[in-house]
Amino acid sequence: MIFPSPEPQEVIATLVGVSALPETGLRHPAAPPRPRPPLRHRTRFRLVASGGVVGVALLTLPDLLRIDRITPFAQAVSFRPYALVGVAALVLVLAGLSWRFRQLILPAAALLVVLAVGAAMTFPRTQAEPVPSGGRPLTVLAFNVLDGAADVTALAELIRVERPDLAALIEVGPWYRDRLAPLVEPLGYRMVTATGTDSDGVTDVFGVTALVAEHLGEVTSHVDASTPFPIVEIEAAGLAATRFVAFHAVAPRRGDVRQWSADLRTLERYCAGGAPAIVAGDFNATLDHSVLRDATSGCSDAAAQRGRALWPTWPAWMPGWFGPQIDHVFATTPIAAEDFTVHEIAGSDHRAVLTRLRLPEQ
Repeated sequence: MIFPSPEPQEVIATLVGVSALPETGLRHPAAPPRPRPPLRHRTRFRLVASGGVVGVALLTLPDLLRIDRITPFAQAVSFRPYALVGVAALVLVLAGLSWRFRQLILPAAALLVVLAVGAAMTFPRTQAEPVPSGGRPLTVLAFNVLDGAADVTALAELIRVERPDLAALIEVGPWYRDRLAPLVEPLGYRMVTATGTDSDGVTDVFGVTALVAEHLGEVTSHVDASTPFPIVEIEAAGLAATRFVAFHAVAPRRGDVRQWSADLRTLERYCAGGAPAIVAGDFNATLDHSVLRDATSGCSDAAAQRGRALWPTWPAWMPGWFGPQIDHVFATTPIAAEDFTVHEIAGSDHRAVLTRLRLPEQ
């Protein structure tokens, strides 16, 4: 017996295992829905993602909560500009993966907010203010010589070339001062040196020295020994009512953060005291530290005024683009900076900072 051959649609339907509708042709089955991860896995992911975002936010923006005054946030916020680069890279990675893993969208968005806030706080420091005009020029140098280890000849040469009117020389005690004096006194400078209460009389680490040009006239000095590193205050006839302060805060090492905060808070007496002042030295803090910003709210940072507040000053052995700026020159309004430069001197882990200020005419 001969059977009639099946219609082409039926043959195809038999081969693929689906039925066909004459009016629409072949109908392919819909892909089965992707099974959702178990609830416990989703909960675990949310917890891990939330914890990661919160951790990044706390390490990047601790000053907004004033927790940058405790370890480890006091140390971490010093490197915020570099942390923001890492956050930006993480946002890009999560955004790239979110097309496949939709649960990454929310963490990426949260980190983008962290990035935006951090950038808004950091970017303005790269923008220079208008260069001041008028007033009397005054050049100020600040340099930490690392317990008297910096090349004294190189420092003397920098002083000879740049001719600062005032300098805050940190960790310069009697030993280093006596080596530097014969090199700079013939250039027309005198020095006022103080040592901290913990000084052993041999090492320079607790010493602070103010270098004053002779053309500033008669000098009156005062030493505040209430902090581990002495604070040297200078008044000179050529400065009129402006006071110069050589300052050194302890480093925010674990166990020293409370003293570090206390040291920085002493700056309020100069920046909010009503009298014009210039404060220079090693602050062991950046403008990302809330305690420094609060204490110097009545002052302007010379580097920030010139758009150079991200130029690293420590550690000098790292590439010139990496590191925090912890050496500063602050001045009360209307004293303003017209230039700011950074200089390397062999033997120290700090870079010297030099700024040219304009003082209002008296």
